Amino acid sequence: VAAAIASAAGPSLSEESRAWVREHGPVPTGEAAVTTAGDLPHRGVIHAVGPRQGEGDEEEKLTGAVAASLDRAAENGWSSVALPAISAGIFGVPYAVCARAYVAGVERHLEESPESPVNDVRLCLFRPDDELLSAVENALEAGF
Repeated sequence: VAAAIASAAGPSLSEESRAWVREHGPVPTGEAAVTTAGDLPHRGVIHAVGPRQGEGDEEEKLTGAVAASLDRAAENGWSSVALPAISAGIFGVPYAVCARAYVAGVERHLEESPESPVNDVRLCLFRPDDELLSAVENALEAGF
């Protein structure tokens, strides 16, 4: 997903991302940073870093990455956020773990920031028939 966003946003996003890392260091796993959107027609891009399967504490790190993404959006006054399926692809975190973490991350943000302007969170999944969708639906039913 990161490569697709970078390609669509053009070289300015990649340069800004490199400059951000030079100034602040790499974004830690479970955290998020914001840049402009480059050539994309959006207010900005949130760069969330999710865990890889096998590094340990994947669910908590992914919950943190989702909550941090929403925190960065709120800090910028954004009301809507679209999140890709962080860590569910090449990072190999099991779908059920990802789904629980997505729901828990939204819950954490709402609990810690009740005045947040973020009121529209869209999870962009691979395919509508994907088993990840079922896992997210189950997590939503259990979590909300």
